[in-house]
Parts: sequence; C-alpha cells; structure tokens
Amino acid sequence: MEDTAIFAGGCFWCMVKPFDTIPGINKVVSGYTGGHVPNPTYEQVASHTTGHTEAVKIFFDPEVISYDKLVEIYWHQTDPTDAMGQFQDRGDNYRPVIYVKDEQQRKIAEASKKALAESEQFDSPIVTQIEDAKPFYPAEEEHQEFYKKNPLRYQMEEMGGRENFIKKNWQKN
Repeated sequence: MEDTAIFAGGCFWCMVKPFDTIPGINKVVSGYTGGHVPNPTYEQVASHTTGHTEAVKIFFDPEVISYDKLVEIYWHQTDPTDAMGQFQDRGDNYRPVIYVKDEQQRKIAEASKKALAESEQFDSPIVTQIEDAKPFYPAEEEHQEFYKKNPLRYQMEEMGGRENFIKKNWQKN
C-alpha cells in the first residue's frame, strides 16, 4: 500500500533530503502545485505569475511511517512563522503550505498546527497554510534529487539561513 503527502516549505531542493532518507518513504518528487497554470516550468513559477509553490510530493508506506510523523518532520524543516517565503527564498512561490488530499490529512495537519501554536515555541503566530491539494506537476529533471546531484550548491542553499534556524529552533525538541 502506498499513500502520498504534499508539502511546500521554501526551496524544494531543501525539502527532499529530510524525507528521502527515512524508512517507509518510497520516493520524494520536487514539483509545483497550488496554482492555475497547467504543467508550469521553473521559470514560469519563479516569475510569480502562476500561483504555484515549489513543493515536494512524498510517496510513503503508511504501515511503516504515518502521515502524523511526516507532518512532524515537515514542521522541523520550516519556519512556520514566515508566510511569504522561507529563509533566503522569498515570495509566494516559496510560501509554507501543507496540502491535504482528504479530511483525515486535514484533521492531522490542523491538530498539529494547533499544538505547535499552543506550545508557544515561537513568539510569532504560526502562519503555515493548510490547503486542499491541487494537481502536482513534477519539476524538471535537474531539480530532482538535487542534494545528490549538486551537493556543494545544495549545501550553500542550506547555509542560507535554514540550517541555523533548524538548529536553533528545532533540534532542541
């Protein structure tokens, strides 16, 4: 049995590795979702005219890893208080969103968001959106498994604020 989850948390390059290495995850695909242009290109999404966000679609075995756990991992890769981008990546195409495909995923995501807000871990409100899943369009091949293909450039992306934020805010948990 296989299930899927879609998360947007800034640059999709940085959202693959945290999920890719976990047992029960079969595949992580970088792509675009949430917009109104079918089959967008990277350049179109970067132009801020498509309504799409960079996202990852995760194919997982729910008997090995739960959707609840995936949502927890997701939070630990993002700044949930920044609505218009993540770290050095700015704009609506980098906004943090949990895309839900059904009512069960919605309940889990909303409960998790509420628990995070109530934890008072952050001084600012939790602004990550929870939205209905829309068609997901895989990104061009050069964007797939970017951390493996371009380790130095990937490391530079990570050092653009994400790595320090995660260490400061999440690794104490």
